[in-house]
Amino acid sequence: MGLFDFAKDIGSKIFGNDAEAAEKITSHILANNPGIENLTAAYSDGTVTLVGEANTSEAAQKVVLMAGNVQGVTEVIPKISIAEAGIDTASALEPENVEYYIIQSGDSLSKIAKKYYQDANAYPRIFDANKEVIQDANLIYPGQKIRIPLA
Repeated sequence: MGLFDFAKDIGSKIFGNDAEAAEKITSHILANNPGIENLTAAYSDGTVTLVGEANTSEAAQKVVLMAGNVQGVTEVIPKISIAEAGIDTASALEPENVEYYIIQSGDSLSKIAKKYYQDANAYPRIFDANKEVIQDANLIYPGQKIRIPLA
């Protein structure tokens, strides 16, 4: 599962119409800023284009997930520069040591941790990797996309 595609009718409803979408998505990301500066978002017909400067590849991944897990968004196009030396944006956003997972009905972070780490008690690792995306470890919803650190 890649990072850039999302389910349109799933996620937090933070805007009422397309005219306010870009501003609301920008505010949503900056409210729990994972480490991005000079962020601007543009919204058109379900697609969000993000421009900014991320401190780390993890911050860039989280920004994409935060925008994509908004109701009405089907795709995120990141135009984010990443400060980490020697990292190009494509490999930083979809690295080999991270998998993206879509929450299914009946899932819990413990169940997902059991699947990926063979230990249900390792769920805090998933929560910590997604704390800007998941506000409460007990409140996840089907269709939500999260990061699973593998390394």
